[in-house]
Amino acid sequence: MKTDRDARYLSSHEWARWDGDEVVCGISDHAQESLSDIVYVEMPEVGDIFEKGDTFGIVESVKAASDIYMPMGGKITAVNEALEDTPELVNQDPYGKGWMIRFIPSDPAEFDALMDASAYEAFVAEEEE
Repeated sequence: MKTDRDARYLSSHEWARWDGDEVVCGISDHAQESLSDIVYVEMPEVGDIFEKGDTFGIVESVKAASDIYMPMGGKITAVNEALEDTPELVNQDPYGKGWMIRFIPSDPAEFDALMDASAYEAFVAEEEE
């Protein structure tokens, strides 16, 4: 399992990383590995506003469909439109080309409450026991 040292994580396996004044978000390498081959990603509209913990989309694989949750509250500024035609980018590069949304956080301090990479790795290890 790979992690991004610059990202923070949720127990539901999403990641969030600052990029200037915005936060980029997707699902973790562990999540994409567990789901297997991703065949569809449903995402919100630009301009949608969510609270921390709200479902912002769905990822479907050959195994299952899973909700995707907001790591922080905020307003969506961009969605990764490339995932419409090539959802497998999430499998190939979950922290890069497989990003899902960008948003302006309503409370930047919420980022500090998320797990860092080390805490997330420990969480996943414990979850798999």
